[in-house]
Amino acid sequence: MTDEKKKHYHKKWEEMSVGLKVLAIIGGIIAGAGLLVLIGFIMMWLWNWLMPKLFSLPSIGYWEAWCILILSHILFHGFHGGRHVSERSRKRHLRERIQEMEQEGTAGDSQAR
Repeated sequence: MTDEKKKHYHKKWEEMSVGLKVLAIIGGIIAGAGLLVLIGFIMMWLWNWLMPKLFSLPSIGYWEAWCILILSHILFHGFHGGRHVSERSRKRHLRERIQEMEQEGTAGDSQAR
């Protein structure tokens, strides 16, 4: 999102009345909770549709679906503690380190002569 759009949304938020802000926050919380419930049911439906037919596994319930989602997140993403580093960021950091090492190497070459 560009800075101009951010300013526009921030300005719009500042102009809203307190009642409308409270309503927007409550609506966001309800929408977020609804989305979480929906994710659990989608996971349960997909498992119960595919796994018993493909691998002869038992059907699961709603909370078991959530446990599988959490376990798969831990196994495939690990524990980041809220600090998720993207692949792009990792590559940029590596390029910067390589450039620093190259600069140190050229400085070392000129001192060795």
